[in-house]
Amino acid sequence: MVPDEPLDAYSKVIIAVAETLLPAVASLRVTSRRGEGAGSAVVLSDDGFLLTSAHVVTGVDGGTAAFTDGTETRFAVVGRDALSDLAVLRAQGATPPPAVLGDASGLRVGQLVVAVGSPLGLAGSVTAGVVSALGRSLPTRDGNAVRVVEDVIQTDAALNPGNSGGALADSTGQVIGINTAVAGIGLGLAVPVNATTRRIIGALIRDRKVRRAYLGLAGTTSPLPPALAARTGRRTGIRVAQVVEGSPSAAGLRPGDLLLAVDGTPVSTSGDLQRLMVEDAIGRSMELTVVRNGALVDVIAVPRELVS
Repeated sequence: MVPDEPLDAYSKVIIAVAETLLPAVASLRVTSRRGEGAGSAVVLSDDGFLLTSAHVVTGVDGGTAAFTDGTETRFAVVGRDALSDLAVLRAQGATPPPAVLGDASGLRVGQLVVAVGSPLGLAGSVTAGVVSALGRSLPTRDGNAVRVVEDVIQTDAALNPGNSGGALADSTGQVIGINTAVAGIGLGLAVPVNATTRRIIGALIRDRKVRRAYLGLAGTTSPLPPALAARTGRRTGIRVAQVVEGSPSAAGLRPGDLLLAVDGTPVSTSGDLQRLMVEDAIGRSMELTVVRNGALVDVIAVPRELVS
């Protein structure tokens, strides 16, 4: 390109993000019983922690990370959490300066985003697009435990195998998502960087795992009866579809109950309930407020630790 050739504003933004993030995104190579695997990772800290997708490092203890400046280093898996599809690695050699983590909670549909990673083994690749949708759900599994990652970002920035674990950035170059899946042509998904994600990352660094509370119920979002909606100013609750036999919920909840609140905190979706099932809830009595046969009923349950 001719040095003096003018660039449009869009190009300038993409170039700036690429120049900021490319050094901080690694191409990963791993070997497992299933054979060779690849993915991407984002430098998380000055002391060598990297952030990637849990499925990239499933079944392995380490691998090799290569950076765009030509350096390579071995890494070890510090901890992985299949239920959020996030994992933390630790490089055994020097790494470039870390990327800056942003906050996906302020994203808007149509906003410009840039994906950086190593699709199909092509290290240092950059694609751009927009936030196609917000609030998507991504089912995940770890053994017998099934969970839904909420508030997943949908983008039309081109993602391909190998992009997993790479960065989805906003126009300032801050990482607001970790690319996780290709859901179809022109449709990619990224786990959002937000307060929940930061807690998970902290737990993986500190404890090598994420502890979660378990109630043992399955439910769907359901509209509140008009009179109750008018009284509470809320439109939905969680309709209990199934209560697992022998679970903490079994002593008090019944299928058909409409769950409104946990310890006074309103819950309108399964995601709201999941966000309350954190380590601090394990072994602690919780008051579940439900509507049953038209009446408000308080049920006490003591969550156990979720075992996958």
